[in-house]
Amino acid sequence: MSGVKEAASALLHGHPQEAAAILKEKPKLYIPTESTLSHDQPLKTPADEGIDFFQRPIAQGDAPIQVYELKLEEDGGPNKDRAYTRLPPPYTPYVLRVTLDAGTPPCRNGVFKTNFPLDGGQFDRTKFVERKLPTVFSKPIQIDLPISQAGAFVYWIEYDSPTSSERIKGREGYFNIDPILKIKKRGSILTPDLKVISVKDGGAVLLDEIINIPLDGLAVLTVVSKWMGSLDEWTPHLREAKERGYNMLHYTPLQQRGESRSPYSLADQMAFDSELFEPGLSKDEGVKKVRQALKVAKEEYGLLGLIDIVLNHTANNSPWLNDHPEAGFSPHNTPHLAPALELDTCIMKFSEDVAAKGLPTTVKSIDDINTLMEALAKDVDALKLWEYYVVDVTREKAAVKEALAGNPPAWEGENIAGKTVVELAVLLKSSSHIKNLSAFSSRYCVTTDPAIAASFVKAAFVDIKDADALSEAWGRVLDVINVDLYKEWKEDTKVALDNVKNRLKYTRLDDHGPKLGPITGKLPLVDTYFTRLAPSTEYPASALSLANNGWIWDADPLQNFALPPSKAYLRREVIVWGDCVKLRYGSGPADNPWLWSYMTAYVQYLAGMFDGFRIDNCHSTPLHVGVALLDAARVVNPDLYVCAELFTGSEDMDLHFVSRLGINSLIRESYNGWDAKEVSRLLYRYGLGKPIGSMDAACLTSPEDIPSPTGKGPSRPGLVTPLQGSTPHALLFDLTHDNESPLHKRSAEDALSTGSLAAFSYCAIGSVKGFDDLYPKLLDLVGDNRRYEIPESGVDNGISEIKKVLNHLHSEMVLYGYTEGHVHQENDYIVLHRVQPTTQKGYILVAHTGFAKGSKDRGWIKPIQLRRTKAKFILGASVEISSYEIPVDTKTIKGLPSTLKHITPFAPIEGSDGDGPYSEIVVPDYFPPGSVMVFETQMDGVDPKLEEFCKSGALEAFKELDLIDLNVLLHRCDGEERDATDGAIGAYNIPNMGNLVYCGLEGWMHPLRHIMKYNDLGHPLCGHLREGHWAMDYVSNRLLKQSELFPRLALAADWFKERFDRVKSTVPSFLRPKFFAIIIFEAYKAARRVAIEQYSEFISSGHSFTQDLSLCSIQMYGLVKSASLDPGKVVPSLAAGLPHFAAGWARTWGRDVFISLRGLFLTTGNFDAAKKHILAFCSTLKHGLIPNLLDSIRNPRYNSRDSPWWMVQNIQDYVSFVPDGVSILSEPVKRRFPLDDTFVPWDDPKAYSVSSTVAEIIQEILQRHANGISFREHNAGPNLDMQMKDEGFNIDIHVDWNTGLILGGSQNNCGTWMDKMGESQKAGTKGVPGTPRDGAPVEIIGLLKSTLRWLANLSAAGKFPFQGVQATINGQQRLVTYQEWSDLIQASFEKYYYVPLDPAEDSNYAVQSDIVNRRGIYKDVYGSGPGREWSDYQFRCNFPIAMVVAPELFDRTHAMDALKLADKVLRGPLGMKTLDAADAQYRGDYDNSNDSSDPSIAKGLNYHNGPEWGWPLGYFLRAYLYFALATGADLTETLHHLHIALLPSRRLIQSDPWAGIPELTNHDGNYCHDSCRTQAWSASTLLDFLDDVHNVQKS
Repeated sequence: MSGVKEAASALLHGHPQEAAAILKEKPKLYIPTESTLSHDQPLKTPADEGIDFFQRPIAQGDAPIQVYELKLEEDGGPNKDRAYTRLPPPYTPYVLRVTLDAGTPPCRNGVFKTNFPLDGGQFDRTKFVERKLPTVFSKPIQIDLPISQAGAFVYWIEYDSPTSSERIKGREGYFNIDPILKIKKRGSILTPDLKVISVKDGGAVLLDEIINIPLDGLAVLTVVSKWMGSLDEWTPHLREAKERGYNMLHYTPLQQRGESRSPYSLADQMAFDSELFEPGLSKDEGVKKVRQALKVAKEEYGLLGLIDIVLNHTANNSPWLNDHPEAGFSPHNTPHLAPALELDTCIMKFSEDVAAKGLPTTVKSIDDINTLMEALAKDVDALKLWEYYVVDVTREKAAVKEALAGNPPAWEGENIAGKTVVELAVLLKSSSHIKNLSAFSSRYCVTTDPAIAASFVKAAFVDIKDADALSEAWGRVLDVINVDLYKEWKEDTKVALDNVKNRLKYTRLDDHGPKLGPITGKLPLVDTYFTRLAPSTEYPASALSLANNGWIWDADPLQNFALPPSKAYLRREVIVWGDCVKLRYGSGPADNPWLWSYMTAYVQYLAGMFDGFRIDNCHSTPLHVGVALLDAARVVNPDLYVCAELFTGSEDMDLHFVSRLGINSLIRESYNGWDAKEVSRLLYRYGLGKPIGSMDAACLTSPEDIPSPTGKGPSRPGLVTPLQGSTPHALLFDLTHDNESPLHKRSAEDALSTGSLAAFSYCAIGSVKGFDDLYPKLLDLVGDNRRYEIPESGVDNGISEIKKVLNHLHSEMVLYGYTEGHVHQENDYIVLHRVQPTTQKGYILVAHTGFAKGSKDRGWIKPIQLRRTKAKFILGASVEISSYEIPVDTKTIKGLPSTLKHITPFAPIEGSDGDGPYSEIVVPDYFPPGSVMVFETQMDGVDPKLEEFCKSGALEAFKELDLIDLNVLLHRCDGEERDATDGAIGAYNIPNMGNLVYCGLEGWMHPLRHIMKYNDLGHPLCGHLREGHWAMDYVSNRLLKQSELFPRLALAADWFKERFDRVKSTVPSFLRPKFFAIIIFEAYKAARRVAIEQYSEFISSGHSFTQDLSLCSIQMYGLVKSASLDPGKVVPSLAAGLPHFAAGWARTWGRDVFISLRGLFLTTGNFDAAKKHILAFCSTLKHGLIPNLLDSIRNPRYNSRDSPWWMVQNIQDYVSFVPDGVSILSEPVKRRFPLDDTFVPWDDPKAYSVSSTVAEIIQEILQRHANGISFREHNAGPNLDMQMKDEGFNIDIHVDWNTGLILGGSQNNCGTWMDKMGESQKAGTKGVPGTPRDGAPVEIIGLLKSTLRWLANLSAAGKFPFQGVQATINGQQRLVTYQEWSDLIQASFEKYYYVPLDPAEDSNYAVQSDIVNRRGIYKDVYGSGPGREWSDYQFRCNFPIAMVVAPELFDRTHAMDALKLADKVLRGPLGMKTLDAADAQYRGDYDNSNDSSDPSIAKGLNYHNGPEWGWPLGYFLRAYLYFALATGADLTETLHHLHIALLPSRRLIQSDPWAGIPELTNHDGNYCHDSCRTQAWSASTLLDFLDDVHNVQKS
């Protein structure tokens, strides 16, 4: 076995003697010698050089490092759009940043893996570098990869499973890096005044400067070497290609052709075609000559070299096949091919005998075909191919009879006695007892094990004892099995004969077929499916017939049709290439070492000579083969350009091949368009670049200091650009070399229009030699042996005079960044405009396509209007063809006789209207199909620095804004804005889209995020901006109009106005969306930064989710006129939620404020807002309560039992958060009401006549509760609450001094946050609370205990002026200290609230066993009213609140078990179920408009009986964290678990237009239309949790 691969490797590394020694074994294969290969092996690999670059000091003048950011999903894999990413050539090393949100599952001991050589050295696909992910929960995770090498790479993340000890492998992602291609620069093709410079005058002259040519700048010309002649005759063809503006030649294979003479049927992959040279030249000398020719092409003509590589087959007469028949598929190594070979041999023999049999040898009619097929069918029948399919019943019966005589073992399968023979046959066939079904390896290969068959037949036919009779019974079963096998044979034979017939018809009768000559042995009926090698004594005969290659309609490209279970060869489904043997690589080199070695040497020596490969028959080349061989080629040439044409029929499958093979360009073809509309679609899809006015790069790229990705070296300035995924890059041909000519497909004249459109595209472009010369038909690669016409320098044939200008312009536009384009199709016209987005200089092409032959009609297109743009004529022409007769020349290939008719230069019309000045291009009267015109365009008055101006100054303009100003700038929903502006301003309406949810920047950002990310210039907002500048005026005017009340906004308003005015006066309408997005996004980023900088370190150092949540504090806290914390003047207040609680009496709720205050104000550092709310509500104390509905303190309502405890908890939090926070306790507060609880209007002299300190307010709350509270609400009745029963207005609260618990409420009211009152007359629930929770709700007890603990500590430290409360206990009034009261609750809590897992322990607790629904829980309430005792035992989401504020109440083990149960039973995606789904009262979907008679849901009575509320989730997470750590759980594992619970909230706040967390959702997180879209407390409690995490990690 020769080691070709090893020999090539030895040679490449400078060891020719070693290579020769390796190759002593036969066959003596040619390997190019050391002198013929490019084998310069740099001491450092590209990866090494990239590492060196990032570790060296920054040099003066270094440009910012480009960083491409690839965001992974929560599971650690890329989303579908980002699964494939194409990156630019690393001219200067750059960074690929892979990012992952903190706390996502892959952070669980995660490892990032890639085969990109991050640590330097050579690329090895099987070698993976690892980077351990940091375990952080507060910052996003970033892995920076130093990119300095082209190629195809894979990555994924592995991490620990949360449920098992196994590792999880995330979804793979692929990034392909374009190669660096270098070429000589060319001079301009146009003079400054836009005249074409001829070749003799130095047009597009080749310069000495070497430049990098991006893939989009490639202009490829396909040439067939045999039509160019020998290498010595190539020079005029190279000159012509250079003069016509091409910069890369695509050569069909140059290796030694096989006997068919097809360039794609290679006889010797290691030798160049002898016809390229003079006779007698050695292979070594041939390699040198080809190398020299390629060098001349590159250095003297500026032409890179691209060659076809053929990996899937070899020529049928390849000499090495005789020595290595294992390289092909034969019945010997692929036994199922045996009957296919017999059938093929039969067809070949039939072909030889056609004349002898008196059958028609020349096919003239369908009758001739039918005659031939009838005769062939008889010969095929005589083959008895059914013997490959069926069981030999006679043989099997005899074998069973013999086995029966030997006492076979008992049947071990199911009971089969009494079953019919049909049933037995079905059972047997579905089992594994029939061997070799569909194996086709030999006749009668299908068989059974006689012993098993004997046991089977005995078990089936229990009444038969005679061996002969049993064997006959067995035969009957096999006969049934054979029925279907015979059917299979008949069907396969029918399909095979039908395919032969169809192929015969196409090749010999159809008008569009090749019309082959008489049928003979040498020109058989159809192409042979097998190549028969010469007889050999070394190999069996079955190894010497090798399957030929071909293709199959709609085949799965990932399945090898030569392998089982495919019957493609047997059914004659392969459209075969009779001159090509399909190569058998197996699954890897071990399966066929010689072939792998040989083909590796083949690709490596070509990679050392050429700049690129086109993979022939790529979709049929086994993927693993292509991957391995291209990897080997890239070892020799790391910057190898690879392109291919795929016929997979699926974009997803295309991506599969592209990403794994590292295909740099997919070949596309303009002539695949069947009309002008489809051609325009192809141009838009593949050749547009970006739409004119694109905003993604301008808006989404941001500056940042970039630490060295190697961990060593300096930080550098960088520009970070997010990646959104890629589509395969296109190499757009006007026509490829294997497709029909324009004359055949459309019209000859269309070559000019379609060729021009392709050349104008922003992608790699290509053409085939002869297209520009108007070759009239597809040339026969095999049979046509003429030569290309040899051109004279400067002579333009066909359409080349136009094409050369456009090809040169194409490269110029790519090199100078004309990245944006616009395609317009109207009737048969296509207009393609290319623009440089900074200078706004461009070129526009007007093309009249020619799909119909013979037409000279001008057609119709409206005048082409270019807003604020001047246009200058460059060139235009139509093509006149004097004759469509195909030129007859036996030696030279020539095009149709033609002339170009030039269009007389003209100036576009200039005008002006309400939208400003414009130019208008009117198509001339004579502009027949095929005509084109090209103009230069220049937008008037656009400052190249406008983008820079629009991005400047925002921070300076916004830096003085406080958080209330930012509420106006960033948010304000419609209700808030109208309230604050007396109805003058509301939310902006975008036609065909609707109202923005916010009037401020966040409202605009929701649609803009989508538009910027996807460059969606067709979005309704973009259309609206193009139609006028109303949106711009709205943004600046709303701020200007409110600057009297918010004077700091005046500077912001001016900033917007200055920029919008510049845009309105200088920018055409089609660019307005881009600049609007730039201004809004820049303002948004600046406003967000100003906000974050005013926040706490917890926020400013946190991840994006923390900061998104923190912005909810600005969202909810603002100034409206109808709601205030002061009845006498308007001051800012906190909204409970939006949009339902935007303004008026419903804006500010006591309970909501104090559930929200810690997270939104204290964790963010907005202590001033927190204090103002605390003091405002302290002023309202009445009856020992604070109001739930504040109503600007004018008409507050006192009906919530929990509100005062939430306030006191927040005062406690304030003291602990704020430096010298304890001083708030001595802060004086004027009381809204007299101390006797009399209601007086807010402006009555008795109002605010008494002052108390905050400490006194707290004490009064405690004392009033200790005394007992009993009152009837002021203004009780329908005017106060039209739903409530009269009894519900009575408020009663008392302390049970046996337990220390506070109890209160009744079945007629609902004094906690679960406050839904029944409203349905129809269902009989009017005035009936949905969740009265009378008694002692668990969270109130927790809040009380927290207060008592805190005050006891303060009092003991002398920081609180009271020691306890006066209480009457057992008829005696006495002081109960805070500590005593606290201890009483501590002693009672577990007994009265815990429901033990084991019923045997019920006697230790206050448990009524017969009504327990779920065990191991904490009761929601203790002491529900008579007849409702069961409600104590409902499993709800309130107990974690008590756990957070008073964890000392809970047995740690009980607590953790209850939390784990809640995690399983109550936690939903965005919140906590308000009731256990196993509870009979559970109703998970809230609909307040439900008007049914069902009392459980009518008018939304189930508001708190199942729907999932957002704010309890934060308390659950906080409790879980505390008790997990308290019970010894691992911190990191716990944080992983809890952060996973946050993922839906993280997703929602980033994607929802309201940019918040909703009030509630229906079951399983489903949308609830009655919910506030963003709720203060929902965001607040998540911030509380994240703050806890922050503090735990700090400690």
